[in-house]
Amino acid sequence: MIEAIGLTSIPRKEQPPAVDNVSFEAHTGRVTALLGAPGAGKTTALRLMLELQRGRGITYFRGRPLHGIPHPAHEVGVLLGDVPGHPARSVRGHLRMLCAASGVPARRADEVLEAVGLVSLRDERLGTLSRGMDRRLGLACALLPDPHTLVLDDPARGLAVGERRWLYDMLREHAAQGGTVLCSTADPKEAARFADHVVTLDGGRVVADQRAADFARTRLRPRVVVRSPHAARLSVLLAQRARSTQRSVEVVREGGNRLCVYGTTCAEVGETAFRNGIVVHQLADEVGDMGPGAGAGAETSTTQEPQPSSAAIDARTGADPEPEAAAALDSGLEPEFAPPAPGPGPEPEFAPLAPGSGPELEPPTLAPGSGPEPEFAPPAPGPVPGPEPEPPTLTPDSGPEPAAAAPALDCGPEPEPSAPAAAPAPAPAPEAVPAASTTLVPHQEAPADDTPQAAPSQQPTTPRPTTVALPPPVLVRPAPTPLRPVRYEIRRAAGVATGYIVGACVLAVSALTAVLLARIGHTPQPRLLAAWPVELPLPPAALGAGLLGALAFGDEFRHPALAVDRGTVPRRLGLLTAKLFVASLTALALAVLTVGCTAEVLYLVYGSELVALPADWPALTAGWLALVTGCAWAGVLAAGVFRSTTAGLAAVVAVPLLVVPAVHKMTEGLSARGPVPFAGRLKGGLPPRWPFGGEQHLEALLRLLAQPVGGAMALSVLALLCAYAFTGLRSRVR
Repeated sequence: MIEAIGLTSIPRKEQPPAVDNVSFEAHTGRVTALLGAPGAGKTTALRLMLELQRGRGITYFRGRPLHGIPHPAHEVGVLLGDVPGHPARSVRGHLRMLCAASGVPARRADEVLEAVGLVSLRDERLGTLSRGMDRRLGLACALLPDPHTLVLDDPARGLAVGERRWLYDMLREHAAQGGTVLCSTADPKEAARFADHVVTLDGGRVVADQRAADFARTRLRPRVVVRSPHAARLSVLLAQRARSTQRSVEVVREGGNRLCVYGTTCAEVGETAFRNGIVVHQLADEVGDMGPGAGAGAETSTTQEPQPSSAAIDARTGADPEPEAAAALDSGLEPEFAPPAPGPGPEPEFAPLAPGSGPELEPPTLAPGSGPEPEFAPPAPGPVPGPEPEPPTLTPDSGPEPAAAAPALDCGPEPEPSAPAAAPAPAPAPEAVPAASTTLVPHQEAPADDTPQAAPSQQPTTPRPTTVALPPPVLVRPAPTPLRPVRYEIRRAAGVATGYIVGACVLAVSALTAVLLARIGHTPQPRLLAAWPVELPLPPAALGAGLLGALAFGDEFRHPALAVDRGTVPRRLGLLTAKLFVASLTALALAVLTVGCTAEVLYLVYGSELVALPADWPALTAGWLALVTGCAWAGVLAAGVFRSTTAGLAAVVAVPLLVVPAVHKMTEGLSARGPVPFAGRLKGGLPPRWPFGGEQHLEALLRLLAQPVGGAMALSVLALLCAYAFTGLRSRVR
């Protein structure tokens, strides 16, 4: 159950708030529609409920606010807008990545794909999916963690009729299994079809909170739509006929040659146009929208389960309710036996007959969809010897216990047999037909002439059996482990080709740069193996590692795969640690491959003279790996702080251009104050003896930090880490 209390958005400047004191409830086992025109505040209300937007008010999901739920994705499945994911990622890879983020087994992705019908498209890219397939994938992402509540923002926008029907069947099936569904829409007819409860927003306020049956009766009104080049003349004729018959008919002209006629039928409008020689281009039944305030005075929701009315059933099955059905809605009768409107006028063609009166009728037949057929067969044509057939009777199995007996139908005198036969036994009187269970429609013999026959009105049928199936529930959830965010980050990084392309470009540029530097000469061997010209602030490998680190958080904000959780990208220490760990592994692999590739190319081009192992290779190797890893960490932290890939890469480039000169001036000033260098003074302030020869490693580390690039990188990473912790703490306090 969802309880939204006092949702109010923060107004911008002097504008009124988009949502003002919105309160409603969405009960378990029902589909609740949040209805409103574009700009009414539906999306803002949903974002306030999910705590994705700052404002006032609170929303309880089964008695707990969203920030008080340990794992929000297990409680609420969300679909706001398009599917949040990288367009180059495959459908199956995207779901497997979300499985790792939600803590469900990877096989859950295949189960959800089978339930939504995307098994054949599991290897397709997200950017190539059609609108309907994208909606299916969005529903799959929402159902992936097996949540109790579904919150969807206009999921059927832009879909075909078949796709809409499938989507709403899935939502109703989820509600039937004990879940809660809250879905926004802008079409009142759709809300009447698929929802059990409708909450109407207008101007950021709740103007109606109704059951679906009350909503369909108060806001949706049947009408006849006419298009004719002589619309003005036809409007006058319809008004004259309404006055002559003393009927309440309303004619509304909606621009140009379109008329909307309330209180009549297509047959009457067509006959009026035909008799007066008026050309009609369109004549159709339609359900008109009476506006968001039409149901403001209707009965509000209760805790009891609403009984579906005939109009509501017609709306859910996709059929527009007829005017007769709308007139019979309050009386509780079937549309065929609705009482006529008061005042003189043409009587209905299939009015109930009194016993012993009326024309001769054939044995009554059941209307389509009204219930089981009576156990009798019509007599074969031609003379049949023997006794005359008895009138049909309804067996006790044909319906529930009768609430009130209806008068028996008099079918007139029996036809005379064509051949002499024995006197037949008197036929028993037909049993009383229960009016609440089965409705009998008299069936007349087809006339010989071309007299038009009125088609029987469509009976309200029971909702069709659903053909959709939800994925199986998650019975056992794995315990949270530190490897969950690491598994998610590995699948996120390996699911697209961006990392592979960046790595290949780095290796190619490094090899070409090393060959050019060797040809020019005057380049030290360590810089030659690292492909680091003196003119460049950083080598290609360090820039590539920084770019991959910036993409680790930049892609999260551009394509928020974690939008189902609280916020776009949750600032959690576990997620940051996983990103730093995977970025470190990527940077180390890139650094080793760069040195190996350049050494192999130099060996093939110039021989073994340029690839000899230097004497101080351990310190050089440590410095090289530390530089590349530091660039990767700087990219990750800067992209997380500034929420941009460009900002992350800019921070990596700013380290040698801005921070290194500042650090170099600081170390020169400290070294000028005494004869001993700054690194030597750092070493002298530490204990002289370290176990297991640790002083040697410490000296190498201090020598690395004393270098301008090493010290600048260390300071930059530390500053970015503090900034990330500060922003995460501030968002948590908010």
